[in-house]
Amino acid sequence: MFGLKKLGLAPALAVGLGLAMSVPAAAQQKILKIQASWPLSSTQYDNLVDLAKRMDQVTSGRVKIEPMPAGQVVPPFEVLDATHKKVIDGAHSWPGYWVGKNKAAILFSGGPGGPWGMDHIDFLGWMWHGGGLDMFHKFYRETLKLNVIAFPVLTASPQAVGWFKKPIESLADFKGQKCRQTGIAAEIYSEMGMRTVNMPGGEIMPAAERGTIDCAEWVGGIEDLRFGFHTLWKYHYAPSLHESVSFAELQINTEVWESLLPADREAFKAVITEQLFFWWTRWQSQNADAVAEFRDKHKINLLNPPAELAKEFLAAWDRVAARESEKNPVFKAVVESQKKYAERVVPMRRFYFPNYSVAADHYWPTK
Repeated sequence: MFGLKKLGLAPALAVGLGLAMSVPAAAQQKILKIQASWPLSSTQYDNLVDLAKRMDQVTSGRVKIEPMPAGQVVPPFEVLDATHKKVIDGAHSWPGYWVGKNKAAILFSGGPGGPWGMDHIDFLGWMWHGGGLDMFHKFYRETLKLNVIAFPVLTASPQAVGWFKKPIESLADFKGQKCRQTGIAAEIYSEMGMRTVNMPGGEIMPAAERGTIDCAEWVGGIEDLRFGFHTLWKYHYAPSLHESVSFAELQINTEVWESLLPADREAFKAVITEQLFFWWTRWQSQNADAVAEFRDKHKINLLNPPAELAKEFLAAWDRVAARESEKNPVFKAVVESQKKYAERVVPMRRFYFPNYSVAADHYWPTK
């Protein structure tokens, strides 16, 4: 199938073309309870719901997913351990949440600053063709010693700098703010002088209403509109480099994974990949509508951050990554693998790909 089998796409394509797949006639139905780290209102939860519907179709009902929102069985940040212990069969979450276990986790989400100049397609290229997916699986299995296998399932990036009570006109204005951040971005922003508070997305609005935080970062666009951040803050800044490339994951307990028929495991991988792209394109359309609503209906100040912020962020990330590489051999190995791939791909992209703003400025100049 033109190399698609390697990515796990061939079985789903076969189903779509009406081709028969060889499976036992009396295959036992599997029902997988998968909890997300996102609330029901999140578009990221929509991804899990869509995936469940598609998996039911592709396997003719042999594999069903019961999607559960954050907190239904365990708290949002405990889904990884719950999957390992088979309290739940799997989780729909984000690798960056596990930096407390090992900071190399952030690199399997994409990572700050690109990573290393790469965009979304470059990162997926590293995952699928540069050894990244094997390193990801080995990370959970051997480094964290967890009974978990995971795959990239969606991207919710590039993300915004966030929401603020007042204008941020310089790096000095940025410092001292008490802001919701998570993952390794919190460490980088702390290095830059921000006071950071880690909390799940569903807790941001209550914290803001209590005055616990001055500002917040979640995702941007449709996600932030659904959360209602525009009702509390009137200054919204984008873009940002903290999650310019960021992929969420679908985790499955390895015993549960191995209990599936081989054909259904392949179908699972195919559906995950299909939904990644299908949901992503719809999400971008939703973001366009959300930004227009912020601007036209809610009169939100949509602003670009000070240019110095990006430079300072990358410098801080380089320091954090260098320190971690010195003491964490797994982190160092993943960084070196990503940089080796980026060293080949990024220069080629810069040569062949036109600057996005050239045609955008011609047809849709900034007003």
